Amino acid sequence: MLKLPNADHTLEAYSLIGTPLVPRAPRVPFTRTAFAAAHVVSDPLRERSPWDTRPAVDWGATLAFRQGLWDQGLGLAEAMDTAQRGMGVDWLTAKELIERTMAAAKVHPQKPRVACGAGTDHVALADLTDADAILAAYETQASAIEAAGGQLILMASRAFTAIGAGRDIYRKVYRRLIDGAAEPVILHWLGDMFDPALAGYWGTSDVAEASDFVLDLIGENPGKVDGIKISLLDQAHEEAFRARLPSGVRLYTGDDFNYAALIEGDGRHYSHALLGIFAAIAPAASQALEALAQGDRETYHKLFAPTVPLSREIFRAPTRFYKAGIAFLSWLNGTQTHFIMPAGFQSSRDITHYAEVFRLADQAGLLAKPDLAVHRMRTLLALHGIE
Repeated sequence: MLKLPNADHTLEAYSLIGTPLVPRAPRVPFTRTAFAAAHVVSDPLRERSPWDTRPAVDWGATLAFRQGLWDQGLGLAEAMDTAQRGMGVDWLTAKELIERTMAAAKVHPQKPRVACGAGTDHVALADLTDADAILAAYETQASAIEAAGGQLILMASRAFTAIGAGRDIYRKVYRRLIDGAAEPVILHWLGDMFDPALAGYWGTSDVAEASDFVLDLIGENPGKVDGIKISLLDQAHEEAFRARLPSGVRLYTGDDFNYAALIEGDGRHYSHALLGIFAAIAPAASQALEALAQGDRETYHKLFAPTVPLSREIFRAPTRFYKAGIAFLSWLNGTQTHFIMPAGFQSSRDITHYAEVFRLADQAGLLAKPDLAVHRMRTLLALHGIE
């Protein structure tokens, strides 16, 4: 039994009640494309001045985590914001991550899909002052990803909003990137709740106007757009947007609050998935998608329902700190030996949050090794003065 803190500053006794889900390969092909966005595991014994230098990565643990996702039938969204791009992980580390991941994916029995984030974060914002500079930065990363064999995810770049870019600049850059890519790309619309520096993306703060612009951009060459990931945490907007997409262009939900309903669909349209939470709830996600593919919606909802409160806690405001919850669950479940993140990002959340994540993960059957999880939670509590 543990004493866990509550939001009202009290301590409450808690004993585990969940039955852990057992990770396994799906028995049937999924009817939805599902990418899990995975985090990076630090090597704390090699970290030096973590706030000022490139992160030291535990490559063995980082790649083993990805193997576990692939073994459960999930694709991988690599080097995205979940991996702390621009928040502790620099482009050179991300590039090595992509290259190592692609090499591992090529020999994995499942031949998993891997899409990789291309951005502009290797160039200082002060040097990205016009469309040509932003385009050149994107192309540098896109070339490296394609050379490694990865599909492109065109990540939202802070460079556009930093210069107050108008639609002409967005159109020039994205048109060149989409049309010039070797394979159809995935676009990335990340809301400012995930990154405040992206407020006003697509050249407007009006979501309806931005939607019209993006749909026009896709419609100009839909054959070169695999899909678009939308992370606005707005179910009604996503449903309306996906109904307007050209045939064959996917909507990849990035809505970590409403994914269960969006993936199931409304009878006419449905979303695919490109979600950070899927890395934390992989057994539930894989087995729910298997059930959906078999037409078993009761099991689909039974598996996903308890994960939604967990995801909403992990992604609660300030949403950009959600990465800490992903790494925390990885530590509890024994897929890494420590709870240290690039740039010390584990300090972005408080002990009350971690206690609630612990409770909700247990109730969702997502503490794979209960005894280990209790031991590690007790260690974290002691660090915060709770014996």
